[in-house]
Amino acid sequence: MEVIYLLIALSLFIALLFLFFFVKAMRGNQFEDTYTPSVRMLFDDELVLNKKTKT
Repeated sequence: MEVIYLLIALSLFIALLFLFFFVKAMRGNQFEDTYTPSVRMLFDDELVLNKKTKT
């Protein structure tokens, strides 16, 4: 029976730890821009070509 109490306490601690890191990431604006990273790789070649032609 003591094991159940230990597991409940451990699971609550882990859940609170995940909640803490999630709130920390949200306050740090880590999830602010969700569109740009998904299309950034599509424009890499154009940026390299533009830098070469400007110099």
